[in-house]
Amino acid sequence: METAEDLLIAKDHLILKTDTEMKESVYGKLRTIYLLRTIKDPEKPQTLEQLDVVYEDCVSVCHCTPGGVSVIRVEFNPTVPHCSLATLIGLCIRVKLERHLAALFKLDIYIKEGAHSTEQEINKQINDKERIAAAMENPNLRELVEKCILEEDY
Repeated sequence: METAEDLLIAKDHLILKTDTEMKESVYGKLRTIYLLRTIKDPEKPQTLEQLDVVYEDCVSVCHCTPGGVSVIRVEFNPTVPHCSLATLIGLCIRVKLERHLAALFKLDIYIKEGAHSTEQEINKQINDKERIAAAMENPNLRELVEKCILEEDY
């Protein structure tokens, strides 16, 4: 089975015969998976991909906005139902993707249904622009997010 990185590299060959909408969908999913795989867990030395917090099937792309903007939906799975860092993980996912994809796509980030004891509250926080902006104004939190999303060779 090919990795997301292999598919991203081969994307031009995969989508030559598809329409524009399909190109955006395939590119959006592959690019998102590629970006997610290197985010580090805030407490552990592993990446979110290595811990199965994010995985290939956690990303979907749909064309649902009236303005024709593609929506990338990322569903992540915390390691335990009471994970105290689920909000921080969601924030890391959002910040990294916004830096690389914001102009092309709308982002919806959610905890996998039933995977966390306070999923609704966390989902609301990580999809609220004002809360995200306020969190990133905190220098300690910003430093932690930057550390988690820093690109390294894997």
